[in-house]
Amino acid sequence: MQAEQLNFSALETARALRAGEVTAEEVVSACLTRIDEVEETIGAWAHLSRDHALEQARQADRFRKTARSLGPLHGVPVGIKDIIDTKDFPTEYGSPLHVGRRPMEDASLVSMLRQAGAIILGKTVTTEFATMHPGKTKNPHDLTRTPGGSSSGSAAAVAAGMVPIAIGTQTNGSVIRPAAYCGVVGFKPTFGLIPRYRVLKQSPPLDQIGVFARTVEDAALVAQAIMGFDDRDPACRPQARPELWQICAQEPPMPPTLGLFRGPAWDQAEPTTHEAIGELIDFLGDRAGEAEVAPVFNETAEWHRLVMEADLAKNFAADYARAPDQFSQILSEMIERGRAVRAVDYNLALDRIGMFPEALAPLFEDFDALITPAVQGEAPEGLDATGSPAFCTLWTFCGMPAITLPLLQGPAGLPLGVQLVGRKGEDGKLLRTARWLMDQVSAQADADANA
Repeated sequence: MQAEQLNFSALETARALRAGEVTAEEVVSACLTRIDEVEETIGAWAHLSRDHALEQARQADRFRKTARSLGPLHGVPVGIKDIIDTKDFPTEYGSPLHVGRRPMEDASLVSMLRQAGAIILGKTVTTEFATMHPGKTKNPHDLTRTPGGSSSGSAAAVAAGMVPIAIGTQTNGSVIRPAAYCGVVGFKPTFGLIPRYRVLKQSPPLDQIGVFARTVEDAALVAQAIMGFDDRDPACRPQARPELWQICAQEPPMPPTLGLFRGPAWDQAEPTTHEAIGELIDFLGDRAGEAEVAPVFNETAEWHRLVMEADLAKNFAADYARAPDQFSQILSEMIERGRAVRAVDYNLALDRIGMFPEALAPLFEDFDALITPAVQGEAPEGLDATGSPAFCTLWTFCGMPAITLPLLQGPAGLPLGVQLVGRKGEDGKLLRTARWLMDQVSAQADADANA
């Protein structure tokens, strides 16, 4: 595979593989060469086997020669967050308590990736139990800054060109935040569309799967491939798989209108973030307006915390009881707070999870999507924390689809994500709107460059 092809999107790679212009072995070899160049400094991978990756690629090449139908991701490498079970790699949850853990079965979404023809390149670094304590990963844009978390390795691996796509999870801000900090597309679909069977259980009412990619189209292609019904996940419902990529690729029937959502976290954003979002709104002109909501949403962060920490206390109880000294201080404090949550408060918070998407639905009668910052600002300096998830909490709590786009830069020239949010269940429309916005900004940038 030629060096310039290393930055191919997943969609372009799949098309080239299908056409026989490149082999899966060449694609995987190019990824491994890039990993050899930068992994020592970035630290995106928890587990990687060169021989196993190449053998999967050779099998994919042999299969293509049989003239049988190929999956949409045939021969495309993917990274898998190290809280998602893979039968041919360890899954260690970013904790010393689970070093050497070898699952006997793939997670549902990994099985679906294999069925789509994807090559599991390796396992990407997660923070401790996918919470707040960082792993070894650094931001590819500035090695002194956090890549975000908890899907740190997935975001960094895509941003550094090691792999075209990667899978992460989000219980608060663990897809959108690292994608924004690392300057890639991060997409968290509607709650329940991607099964979570054999994914680390943190908080079942909040746990969601997401994808990292270089383009919106790639995010749509991968997310569609891993959506499906699995009765082992109580959040899943038997329904047709959404045609995300097909909808995403279409032109909107009318130019979308975006609603600026300031929301409960707005005052936490840095002034330069306000300015950047303001410039984008000015660029959109009459395609943008104000999206206003009731003050009751200001309490979302506290309700989210009650649910998440109570569930962490329950689901990590066995490990915490046998080896509390192996837990970081920040996770220990979350568990201890979770132990103190009253049942009545937990259940009242759960009620709001069901109520809030309906309360927000009228906004989507006026706007095709809401626009808001993905993060407070550029990735913070230092590697001892992963940044604030404040701009993600509401959408995770409500289970609404969200995507961050690498459209802006902060004062240090680092990525600054723009987050779009859609009505619950309208993931395809959100992706189509996101692609439209990317195209508009790109066209304007090209026009300015040629002026």
